[in-house]
Parts: sequence; C-alpha cells; structure tokens
Amino acid sequence: MLEQYAARIRDYSKRAYRLITREPSGQLLHPFIVPGSNSYADCLWDWDSWLTDVAFRQIMRDNDDHDSWFWACEKGCIQNFLDSMDGDGWMPISITPDDRLPRRKSGTEITNIHKPCLAQHAAFLCQMEPEDRAWLVPCMPGLACCIGYYEQNMLHQETGLFFWIDDAAIGVDNDPCTFYRPDRSSASILLNCMMVKEYRAMAYLCETTGMESTRYADAAARLTDAINKHLWDERNGFYYSADINLKPINPKEWLHSGMPRHWHSVLQKIDCWSGFMAMWADVAPLERAERMVRENLLKTKLFWGAYGVRSLAKTEPMYRVVRSGNPSCWLGPVWGISNYMVYRGLMDYGYAQEASELAEKTIALFGEDLMRCGEFHEYYDPDTGLGVNNEGFQSWNLLVNNIIAEQLDGDCVKEF
Repeated sequence: MLEQYAARIRDYSKRAYRLITREPSGQLLHPFIVPGSNSYADCLWDWDSWLTDVAFRQIMRDNDDHDSWFWACEKGCIQNFLDSMDGDGWMPISITPDDRLPRRKSGTEITNIHKPCLAQHAAFLCQMEPEDRAWLVPCMPGLACCIGYYEQNMLHQETGLFFWIDDAAIGVDNDPCTFYRPDRSSASILLNCMMVKEYRAMAYLCETTGMESTRYADAAARLTDAINKHLWDERNGFYYSADINLKPINPKEWLHSGMPRHWHSVLQKIDCWSGFMAMWADVAPLERAERMVRENLLKTKLFWGAYGVRSLAKTEPMYRVVRSGNPSCWLGPVWGISNYMVYRGLMDYGYAQEASELAEKTIALFGEDLMRCGEFHEYYDPDTGLGVNNEGFQSWNLLVNNIIAEQLDGDCVKEF
C-alpha cells in the first residue's frame, strides 16, 4: 500500500507543482512561488518559499524537468524579498502584489522579520546550480544586512541567544513559548537552530563569492555553544525555548542585594516539536540526540502519533487539534514541515529505522489524504490522519517527495 501511496503522491506532485509559480505582479518584480490553496494564491512567504523550493527540486529531478522558468521563480523569491528590505535590514515575512499585508506596526518600530532562512535558500540554489552564480553577487550585501538586523535587534547579550520581538508570524503561530507572552521574552529553540544554519549558509556564500567567511562561521559556533548551554534540560533530555524576561540586576536594590541572580534565562519546559530542531541543525551532541529520540520522540503519550510528530506533546494542558486560521494551530496537529524536519534529523544522526517509520507515517498521511480529498491540507489530526484545515495547501507538504526518494531510491534533494 505504501508504494501505491508514493506513486499517487508523485503523480499529484508532477501535476500540481507548476501551478504554484507566479509571474511578476505589482510590487513583486520577479517570478515567485506561492504556498498553494486559495488562502495563499498570490502571497510570497519566507520559509514556505524556501522549503517548497527544496521539494520542487526533488520533483524536477524525479521528472527530469529542467525548465528555465522555474529557475527564474527560485531566484525571484530571494530577489523579491531583498527588493522589499529597508535600509536597516528589516524585511517582510510575506509580500503580496498589492501590499495589502502590513509591513510594520508603525514607522520605524522594531518587529519580527523574515525568518532566518534567506541565506539558506540562496546557498541551496548555489548548490543546485553551481555554474550560474552571477545573480548571487548583488544579493550579498542585502543578505548580510538582514543578518545584521537580527544581531542588532533580536540578540540577547547575556545568553548569546536570539529572541522573537513579539508573537506575530513566528511560523509556529501559537507556540505557547511565544504566543500571548510579553514581547522580547522568548529565546525560541526553533529560531536559534534556524539561525545556526543561517550563519553556516552565509559563511558558505561568502566563500563562494570570495568574501571573508570567518565572522559567520565563528558566530555559528558561538550560537551552537549557547544553545547547548542554555536550552538543554538534563532532567528531561530535551531542548526547550527559554524565558529571558527577567528583571535586571540592580546592586542598589536592598531586597535582592544579598544574593543577586546568577542565571540569565529560565527554561520554558513546554514540550514542543521544535526541540528536535537541534538535530536538524546538527547542534545536539550524539548522547543528547539519543536521549531526545528514546525518551521523547518515540513516546506515544508525548510526540509519536499514528501519522507523525505531534507539534505539541499530548501531555501538555494546551494540547488541541482544532481548525484555526490566524493563527494556524500548532498545539498538537501533525504538520508536513515538522514531520520532515524530524525525519531529516533522524537520518543525519543515523537513526535510519526510526526515520523509516516516520517516513511510512508521512507517506500514508499524504497518500490517504489524496485518496480521500484529492488535495493536501495545511495540518492533520495525528491519530486519525484526517486533514484539519485549509484544503489545497501544498508548500512544504511537497517535501514528502524528498522522503519518498530517500526511502525508495536511496538518494534525495536536501536543503543546505
């Protein structure tokens, strides 16, 4: 049955993937990729375009498709975002042709920006098309400026960790570690793992274009150390986000003067799937990865659902599997991106058997959805596999093709 699901998924993907490319329109001056479904019919989104592109490359390889139009769309995603960047490095999270989505709250106020994956997207394209890198050179100042925005506005000096400025458009929309919490309080494990990879990608791009790369390689190493120092919990064998919303130390304050705090953050021990991002980012030492897999991932009462990885552990009081938009629900449903990221981490750390089991769950999830509905959904019930929200969503769900290729063919397209 699994091979039948895989064949159906590949056939659907071959027919569908060209339908989510777009011609230049309005303020989007370059061709681009949309996530799919009517809800996102003309929107360019940050990490959707990156991961959809990784999937598209797999589909192109599977079908021996080398259309130059798609290459223009891939580059166009990056170029459109760089075109929209402000002088301080601020960059929108999503762009529409008519600019109907808000860019800033007001004026020059500091807000969340494009998630740290733009350099990763550029590095991925450089690996895919090593003979065509001329387009990259004019992009380098903008990529550096975007990283500079993070360092200037979103870096907690005491821990060396990055934090979300607010809970708007953080990707994992209602992650309880950030959602409805005070601004600048959440040093997210997801954000920091993505930032490690972003630094590594920027170092690679610098080397590719003949620029100095040491600054970014060193930053990646420092951030890796900070994650392992501040976001690992030895008792539970898991990585968590951290609360950095602590009162400043005031030596003149009598009440606390006898023993000021010696810690700079407090772990938010909320079991979110994003803890496994430490494996995807190659941040976790081997012994910690072992504990994460054995003590957390494979526990059915926590993350291990019949159709993949719950976005929030079932034991958490916030656990919900409900239909929701703005925010989309990350309080328990299975998402294509979380299944894929965990799968990739398992494979990279040598957990081939566990990765194969997750692959089977993921292929069945999307195969059954196509048989029932003829489309993918944005997210799913982890126990029944039923689509919960937004029929027609494609985006990173298409990464199931990469999983199929690795499992059935022994090789696949991978992100940088």
